[in-house]
Amino acid sequence: MTIAVETFFLSPQFQGTLQSQIQQMIAEGILSGRFRCGERLPSTRKLATHLGISRITVTLAYTELLANDYLMSRGRSGYFVSENAPVPPDFSPQQRGEDTIDWSRAIGRRFTGGDTPVKPQNWASFRYPFIYGQADPTLFDHANWRLCALQALGQKDFTALTTDYYDQDDPRLVEFIARNTLPRRGITARPEEILITLGAQNALWLSAQVLLTQRRMAAIEDPCYHALRDILTQSRCHLAPLLVDRDGLLPDSIPPQTDVIFTTPSHQCPTTATMPMARRHALLERARELDALVVEDDYEFEMSFLNSPSPALKSLDTEGRVIYVGSFSKSVFPGLRLGYLVGSESFIREARALRASVLRHPPGHIQRTTAYFLSLGHYDALVRRIREALRTRRAAMQSALDEHRLTIAGQGVHGGSSFWMQAPDGIDTEILAQTLREQGVLIEPGRTFFHGTGRPRNFYRLAYSSIPTQRIPEGVALIADALRANT
Repeated sequence: MTIAVETFFLSPQFQGTLQSQIQQMIAEGILSGRFRCGERLPSTRKLATHLGISRITVTLAYTELLANDYLMSRGRSGYFVSENAPVPPDFSPQQRGEDTIDWSRAIGRRFTGGDTPVKPQNWASFRYPFIYGQADPTLFDHANWRLCALQALGQKDFTALTTDYYDQDDPRLVEFIARNTLPRRGITARPEEILITLGAQNALWLSAQVLLTQRRMAAIEDPCYHALRDILTQSRCHLAPLLVDRDGLLPDSIPPQTDVIFTTPSHQCPTTATMPMARRHALLERARELDALVVEDDYEFEMSFLNSPSPALKSLDTEGRVIYVGSFSKSVFPGLRLGYLVGSESFIREARALRASVLRHPPGHIQRTTAYFLSLGHYDALVRRIREALRTRRAAMQSALDEHRLTIAGQGVHGGSSFWMQAPDGIDTEILAQTLREQGVLIEPGRTFFHGTGRPRNFYRLAYSSIPTQRIPEGVALIADALRANT
């Protein structure tokens, strides 16, 4: 029996090559039981004509499935579903009954109810995506990342790819961080003082779990990174939200009962304020007085294209009081989910043990691919390219904001990738964001960054990392028009 050629059709939404789409169609047909052992596939010529693609594409797809034993070839008779192809289980699924569990009672701890905003997955389809933290595909070095991934898949790196490191990390990646990344921030660390994490957020979670209890107090910036606030709320520690000014966190406002201080001195989140050197020293002195620890989230330090970045707070620490959080997710691409913790060996030992009990370690292939991307110079080239693009986009954004007289509440003195904006009193930027979405404009409302019940509703963030320069003026004009219409 020959499988009807009409069974096959191409999906415009498929993410991948035509060859891989054909392979997936056939494999899914076999795995689902629609294509059975011994059934004949349409000829390569017939399927290619039906799909409107080249015959060689179909031939390559069939050949790959033949190599994987999904198909078999019989002389000049064509391709058939292999006798060794996976066979779907032969059973009738049990009829689903009604869920009788009282989950309101069964769930011991709740992790929902946080205030983390949901960004649209189709953000790239919007014409004016002033969206923060997404990769710009026009800037990313796809070719060299692919080569590094292939190199990491090679026979020489088989051990790094397949080994269960248990609680350890790829030594190549750790060595590069210790010898190249950290010295640029003025930090010296041994491998025993470095832990690879699944992004900065995972590093912050590990820090909170190790350092805080229900009896301890954490000081956080207000406004701050909303995911950090959720992490600390879930830890059940006491929270002390502290207002920030144009220079970031004020050391004198830190309460005397504080055990851990969380701060973003390089680019305060979300105001982008940069903490000056005098205040950094004052913050360390205040932490010393309280015998408190400091967790420094040093995100976006690479995006300093206006002035050289200030030394990290960790580089000024002489007592092991500062725990440093770094990430490659913002500068490489957010889906990478790779960051690192740097701290005293005693702290890293506990964080490593906690990580091992939850996820062992980040995947070895991702770590080795990143190590190659960094060590071969591709990362530095990527950062230089991103800096130049952000410099141009920031200038266009600044000019457009000035032209339309929109109020900038915060802007990084060293660079960064966003402006922290303030709308006129009475404007709810969550409603404004919904209005603008209908016009193809994405902005980020600012309410979720604030702590407490009476949160300001008239702040918003405009990022320029993912929008082409030529579209910025028109997008800002639409925002200005919407603000005037609601004032």
